[in-house]
Amino acid sequence: MRRIAVDPRGDWRERADAIGFVYHDTDGEPYWDEGAAYSFTLAEIEDDLEPAAEQLHAMCLDLVDEVVRDQQLMERLAIPREQWNYVAETWRTRQPSLYGRFDFAYDGTGPAKLYEYNADTPTSVFECATFQWMWLEDLLASGKLPAGTDQFNSLFDKLRERFRALFPSGGFVHFAADASAVEDRQTVRFFEDLASQVGIEPKFVEMKDIGLAADGRFIDTDGFEVQAAFKLYPWEFMLREPYAPNLSRADVRWIEPAWKSILSNKGILPLLWERHPEHPNLLPAFFDDDPAAKILGPKYVRKPLFSREGANVEVIGEDGHAVLDQGYGAEGAIRQACAPPPVFDGRHPVIGAWMVGNEAAGIGVREDDTVVTRNLARFVPHIIEANDD
Repeated sequence: MRRIAVDPRGDWRERADAIGFVYHDTDGEPYWDEGAAYSFTLAEIEDDLEPAAEQLHAMCLDLVDEVVRDQQLMERLAIPREQWNYVAETWRTRQPSLYGRFDFAYDGTGPAKLYEYNADTPTSVFECATFQWMWLEDLLASGKLPAGTDQFNSLFDKLRERFRALFPSGGFVHFAADASAVEDRQTVRFFEDLASQVGIEPKFVEMKDIGLAADGRFIDTDGFEVQAAFKLYPWEFMLREPYAPNLSRADVRWIEPAWKSILSNKGILPLLWERHPEHPNLLPAFFDDDPAAKILGPKYVRKPLFSREGANVEVIGEDGHAVLDQGYGAEGAIRQACAPPPVFDGRHPVIGAWMVGNEAAGIGVREDDTVVTRNLARFVPHIIEANDD
């Protein structure tokens, strides 16, 4: 794994705008950065990253099966008591999942280490599946990359085929998000397009505009019943909304299903470590109040059970670490061994390894100037080096 300099395409912003990737700059700073790329060997992908994602995913599914049967674990993960049966029922009936993203520390010299599993509402999927691939094709066509250069990226095709498998007869599906959040809305548009390609009729509705009919079922602003819905809105919010009592009886097929509320919770990190101690892809992790956490020593990372984009993540024992406070942490926290991302040219990359269904489907790389990957971290494309043999 190495970071290489690449000449940016002169028209990349226009090309991004043309496909709807309009959030390529954030607050005046580039979010998409193609002045560099991360280069991997095929062995690093096939021997390290791909199997790590699939094995961890399988371990996570085993954990869900245990948690839904154990009220103490449900409580430990701050799943609202009133929703325990509902969450468990979505697992017992095997409500299907679409996708998720593992965040890894990796530098090519050792096993990938799991930071967290974004199992419910992961973003960066649109730019990873589309614009990153377009970048590769353009550079191959122009000769800026040698023939045979590849990318670990079957995300677009696997997502489309997963929609086909989830809705083999097509049909009408709602897509919901906060339309005022540009990245969220464009991400959902990407999913709407994928779904329409396999015969699904998509209809967008803002999460805040979903209402309740007299019989307790969910309806959109036109009065259409919500029967199946992709939502880019986290379960830790949904399970606490005023409409939460209706979730179990409204009979909506949510994508992602409610059992993903377990896996999108950083409390799975100590639970995984407890069940798979010394696993090469796990970092030691403990709940905040566990006396065993003392083995981490004076320097460790403290993470709220629920947080996003590095918010309220603290590196304990490191002077000068700024905490992005967005109010997370009331439900509890975990402690994880401090394993900073590697440094390449002064940047800290984190590997996002995508799962579609139960299959690894590609990676995206985001890099930050600090050890905590935040909202303004840059997306940098990647390649698999051409085989010279």
